[in-house]
Amino acid sequence: MDEKTLIHQISTLVDEEHKLRTQVQAGKITEQEEHERLRAVEEHLDQLWDLLRRRRAAKLQGVAPDEVEAHSIDEVERYLQ
Repeated sequence: MDEKTLIHQISTLVDEEHKLRTQVQAGKITEQEEHERLRAVEEHLDQLWDLLRRRRAAKLQGVAPDEVEAHSIDEVERYLQ
């Protein structure tokens, strides 16, 4: 997956996040539905941002970005801040 594709996927998920917040405010979905879907969207966003950062770091170090694989959502969500 190239950088352009990653950024497009991130943008699509951010749009979905905004849509979910609008839908719950309009009463089209329940807060529980919003919460469940938002959690999945936010985890996927974290995973994509992590991959994008690691690909950029690899490129700066002279490593082919395509050699960088995505970490699992579970791994990304357990990073220490």
